[in-house]
Amino acid sequence: MPAFAYRAVDTRGAAKQGVIEASSPAAARQLLRDRELLPTSVEAATAGGTAPGIGARLFRRKVGARALATVTRQIATLVTSEVNIEQALKLVAEQAEGAALRSLLLDVRGAILDGYSFAAALRLHPATFPEYYTASVAAGEQAGRLAQVLAHLADFVENRQRNQQKIQLALLYPALLAVVSFGMMALLMVYVVPDIVRVFISRGAELPFLTRALIAISGGLQKYGLAMAIALLAAILIFGRWLRVPANRLRFDRRIATTWPVARFSRQYNAARFAASLATLVQSAVPLVDALNAAAAVTPNRHVREAAIGVATRVREGASLQAAMGESGIFPPMLVAIVASGENGGQLGPALARAAAELERELEAMAALLVSLVEPLVLLMMGGLVLLMVLAILLPIINLNNIVGM
Repeated sequence: MPAFAYRAVDTRGAAKQGVIEASSPAAARQLLRDRELLPTSVEAATAGGTAPGIGARLFRRKVGARALATVTRQIATLVTSEVNIEQALKLVAEQAEGAALRSLLLDVRGAILDGYSFAAALRLHPATFPEYYTASVAAGEQAGRLAQVLAHLADFVENRQRNQQKIQLALLYPALLAVVSFGMMALLMVYVVPDIVRVFISRGAELPFLTRALIAISGGLQKYGLAMAIALLAAILIFGRWLRVPANRLRFDRRIATTWPVARFSRQYNAARFAASLATLVQSAVPLVDALNAAAAVTPNRHVREAAIGVATRVREGASLQAAMGESGIFPPMLVAIVASGENGGQLGPALARAAAELERELEAMAALLVSLVEPLVLLMMGGLVLLMVLAILLPIINLNNIVGM
């Protein structure tokens, strides 16, 4: 049954909005009147597909990773308790925070009631449900193991969201420190340094090179600061459009994956994402070639993604997974070795899960090391710049005192 985003007024004149299930817009309006609400706007609401009207597009919001992790866990718990998927989606939608998430879940439920399978209904919202997610659900439905598959997915989505949050929080402090420091220095250069310079010039003192350089930079910021900011913003926008071209993005990602010092971190991060996705799919009984293609589709770096697709091609041609991954030369040797042991022992899924966990631990250690290096580096750089500013201001003062003493 479709979901509709509505805006209405109650009997007291208070504005109300939300999402309601109905067979048509007219039925949705009648349901609102039954609730003693006067509808002012009723439009088809979707969170991941295409909304037909302007109001629906404005109403739509992106569903984040944290919300997806929470919803997956809730649905997995209900399905494990033998609640059918339509009822589970309705119950989770009733408890969902935010109209976008509620609309998304009701849309999925409506598609199931219209005859779609759960996986097919999820595929109607590719912006929210990645390929590995829908492939896992499809395999669970076909094998009659939907509850187990959803439990695996819930663990995977929660772990991925938690790991991403750790990295973001670890890098947040150095980024804020750098932004605040540069902002304060820019304000000093624009508003404080010119006043001090006027004092030096009025005394007719000969200024040292460091002070003249500071004056030049301050003058440049005053005259061209706005133009420089606009040029920087334009450069960022142009670079973003350049990256939207697939060939350019592949070239950029290849540089990231092969250039020191970011190459090792990039490969580790992408290998961890690939291994974790592949482990979830293999443990969900998805055929290996399909699992490889689905796991490759959610690998962020395009260069690593191309290598993973090449691995899927080699496996389809009859090569072992371990051999295909070793030939690609892009995956860490530890991952290839664990895959080899898993293949030989007939435990590929658990082996991939162990490899993904080990890669995540190494990634966390690398992130902690990176942060421990970045923080003092930013402090030293900011301290050095402040020291130069202080010296540029103090040197003329010292020279003036020497002249007066003579």
